[in-house]
Formats: sequence, C-alpha cells, structure tokens
Amino acid sequence: MKNISENNLTAKSAKILTQSSQSLISLRALLPIAIGIACLAVTLISCSEKKTEEPQEEEKSTTEVALTVSQYKTVGIETGFVEDRNLNKVIKANGYTTVPPQNSAEVSTLIGGTVKDIFVLEGTYVNKGKVLATIQNLEVIGMQEDYQSAVANVEYLQLEYNRQKTLSDENVNPRKTFQEVKAKLAAERARAQAAKNKLDALHVNTKGSSSVVPIVSPINGFVGKINIAKGAFANTGVSLFEVVDNSQMHLDLNVYEKDLGSISIGQVIDFVLTNQSNKSIKGKIFGINKSFSNESKTVAVHAKIDPADAKGLIPGMYVSANINITNTTVPALPKDAVVKNADKYFVFIEEEEHAEEKHEHSAGEKEEAHEKEIHFKAIEVMPGTTDLGFTEVKLVHDIPANARIVTKGAFYLLSAMKGGGEHTH
Repeated sequence: MKNISENNLTAKSAKILTQSSQSLISLRALLPIAIGIACLAVTLISCSEKKTEEPQEEEKSTTEVALTVSQYKTVGIETGFVEDRNLNKVIKANGYTTVPPQNSAEVSTLIGGTVKDIFVLEGTYVNKGKVLATIQNLEVIGMQEDYQSAVANVEYLQLEYNRQKTLSDENVNPRKTFQEVKAKLAAERARAQAAKNKLDALHVNTKGSSSVVPIVSPINGFVGKINIAKGAFANTGVSLFEVVDNSQMHLDLNVYEKDLGSISIGQVIDFVLTNQSNKSIKGKIFGINKSFSNESKTVAVHAKIDPADAKGLIPGMYVSANINITNTTVPALPKDAVVKNADKYFVFIEEEEHAEEKHEHSAGEKEEAHEKEIHFKAIEVMPGTTDLGFTEVKLVHDIPANARIVTKGAFYLLSAMKGGGEHTH
C-alpha cells in the first residue's frame, strides 16, 4: 500500500511539474507580445503628449516684445506718429553725370612735333585760347616762308596787273598779256591764303620765322588728363589734353522698357551721389533717346542739372535717381520704422503700461526690486512709395489714433521678437 501511495504521489508531482513547465513555456511565448504592446502604448502616449504640446507652443508664439527701461535707453528707441506726407510715386533709375559734347574737348595737334613746354597742370581752369603747351616742328618755318613769298608776289603782280590793265584799255599791249598777269595774280593770292589758313590753324603768327607751335584750349574749362611729357614727340590725331566745362552738367539715366511709358520731358528728378553722403540734387528731363541699348535693353534719358547744384560735380559720377511721376498725400512713417519678417512687413507700437508682474520667491528669499518693462507689439502693414526718407504705410489692422510707433530701433525689436522676445528675471 505504501508503494502504491508513493507511486501516486510521484505521478501527481510529475503531472504538476509538467503543467508548470507548460505554463512557463506559454509565458515565455507571450513575453515578446507583451513587450510590443507596452512599447506601442508608450509610443501612443508620447505622440499624444507631443500633440498636446504643439498647440501650446503655437499659443506661446507672440507678436509682443518687452524691454527694460535700461535696454530701452541703450538701444535708443524713438517713437512717433503716422503723418500725412506729400510723397511722389517714383521710377528708380541709375546713371552717370556727363556734359554735352560741346562742353568737352580732346586737344590734339594738326602737326607732329617735339614737346617744348607744358604750361598747365591737371585740374587747372583755362579760358578758350589759353596756351596749354608748345611743340617744335621745322616745317612751320617753311609755311611762313611760303606765305611771305606769296604775299610779296601778290604785291608785285598787283602793280603789274594795274599797269597791264591800263595798257590793255588803251590798246597799247595785247590783251593776252593782261590776262596772263591776271591769272598769275589770282594764283599767288590763292597760295598766300592757303599758307595763311595753315598757319592760322596751327595758331602760328604769319610774320617772322619760328618753329614753335602752340597747343591752345578750344573751350573754357578744367584741364583733365595730360597725355604728353616734355621732350616727347606729339603725334597728330592723338589726344594731348582733356578739357571739360562743368557749367552745363547733365545726367544720362538708364530707364527700362516697362517704365518708358511713364517718362516725359519736363518731369522733375531727385538724385543722389553715392559717394557724396547721399546729398539730394534736383534736375529736369530734357531729352529721351529713341533707341534701346543693345546690352542693357534700356533707354537713355537725359536730365539737366541746375548750374548752382552742378558745382563740384565731375563727369562719370555714379548716381541713383528717382523720376517723380505723381504727387499725393499719404500716411507715412520714417522708412526705418518699417521692418520685414519673412514675406510680411511690420511696425511696432508702444503699448500702454502693463501691470507690474508679481514674482514668486521661495521661503526665506528676500524681495528684490524688479526693473520696469516697456512692452511693444508688432502690427502688420503694407508699405507703399518710399520718398525722401519716408515710406507710405497702409495698416492691415486698426490701431488707436494716438498710438506711438517706433521710428528708430524697430529692427532691434524684430530681432528680439524672433529670438523669443522674453525677458527673464
């Protein structure tokens, strides 16, 4: 009996062990599934948390920025109000200062020679006929001799002509002799005149015998480049001096085809010299070319400059010009008040004083004085014409009539706003 009981106990124990092993195997098989379910649950919880956080971040994004009083002073914030300004609709054009062709001269010589003397420096003002330099050429002596010889022959032949005419009229000598003298007189007169014309063109005196040829200025103006040196040989047809008369300066502006229909003679322009501290000068259009430039596909527009404003200008200065088309009164702000963020434009208004913020302190921490803050809010605008330092603005949203708008320091406020715009204590 005892053996039977032990066998039954052994069988039960084996059965229990077998069941336990099977249960353990089942748990091991289910473990990966459980882990997967747990991971999925964590992921879903994380996603739901992110989804709940994102709107909060969007809610935190603001168009406001605050500065402390000390920051306000350091940045140099200035405020003002929207003003009604008389602004021009303008067409922008670039170009150069220049002078009419008759006011610029390239001085050369009609006869080659060795440079003897130079009497001017670059920048010297000279009057028409002023001797700039002299050259030496021995051929000039021969021209003077030819002239003087021709003049002497003319004097002799004139007397012979008078005598032969008297004899011919009295039928003493054949008329043929009179005709021969008459022809010789005409030829010598022509030779004398030709020699004189040559000497006059060279600005050489017809009397005397000198090999020196003066180089004279053909216009009033300032001497530009000097392309000769003493002792060098001056060739014909080569520029020796440049002389420019700046009293009738004008502009050559390049206008694109799309703007050409708005341009007309008589329109007033404002232009600035980029290398002259942006000083504004006025002019008036007097001519428009009728052909396009092949390279830039622009049309040259010519504008006169008032002689009083042309002082100090030289040809070739680069200018930026505004051609004034219309003139209207519009709400405007200084151009520095309008800032761009992405594809939108904003101005900042100074808000009314905010209530003092309460700051929590831990137990035992002393209450410290916190500096007053000044708050600003970005307001979207649509900019229009910019003229004379002011920009036309159209408000997208209404603002109080007495709102103070930041006119200086707006770019700093934009940077602070983009960086978070938060002030910490």
